[in-house]
Amino acid sequence: MVDPHPFQMVGEKYLQALISAADSLPLITPVLSDDVDIDELLGRFDGIFLTGSYSNVEPHHYDGEPSEEGTLHDPHRDAVTLPLARRALETGVPLFAVCRGFQELNVALGGSLHQKVHEVAGYHNHLENKSDPLDVQYGPSHPVNLVDGGVLHRLSGEDSVLVNSLHAQGVSRLAAGVSVEAVADDGLIEAFRVDDAESFALAVQWHPEWRVMENEFFRQIFKAFGDACRARAAERQV
Repeated sequence: MVDPHPFQMVGEKYLQALISAADSLPLITPVLSDDVDIDELLGRFDGIFLTGSYSNVEPHHYDGEPSEEGTLHDPHRDAVTLPLARRALETGVPLFAVCRGFQELNVALGGSLHQKVHEVAGYHNHLENKSDPLDVQYGPSHPVNLVDGGVLHRLSGEDSVLVNSLHAQGVSRLAAGVSVEAVADDGLIEAFRVDDAESFALAVQWHPEWRVMENEFFRQIFKAFGDACRARAAERQV
């Protein structure tokens, strides 16, 4: 809500990353479930990118406890993106999910979430300090270990990389049919891929869109997504 009206909006940093690093044209689709035909969308798009957001997936989607009062939710987004993600995988449309997108893809595939990772024993605080400048909030926060032979390991050429960290929610139960791609130093799952996907299907908990052209690893992730979208476009034109 931008008082007094509801808006459909997306962070410019995501759009710019898709343009600059994925070499693609991002189009924003409305999250109005009664008026959006998912199959029609997927028939027109060459890829789906699920952005981060200040809102959390509503916990009833994964049989979680009710959220703490004041938690931001977006039921309209949930109603579109959860079935959209599943259908994209079924139809072979490339899919890339970041932060909230990472969490909702896990939920869409049957996984569950911790609503406050920093209150779960054994995990660090993965939240940013909102009083810091943006460059500090989105700066390197902690290492993640990349699984040998995974997509991210291949793209980076490294066993461990530094990532930013701006999230309260995190994976509790990982969905079936996916493989872990990256794990934080406290054991929290930070990235996964969908095993039987026909195309690119990757989710990361951090924010690779931030200053993406200044981080070669992040740029390579977006480029791989863009390449998959171009391959999809070529197939559709045959």
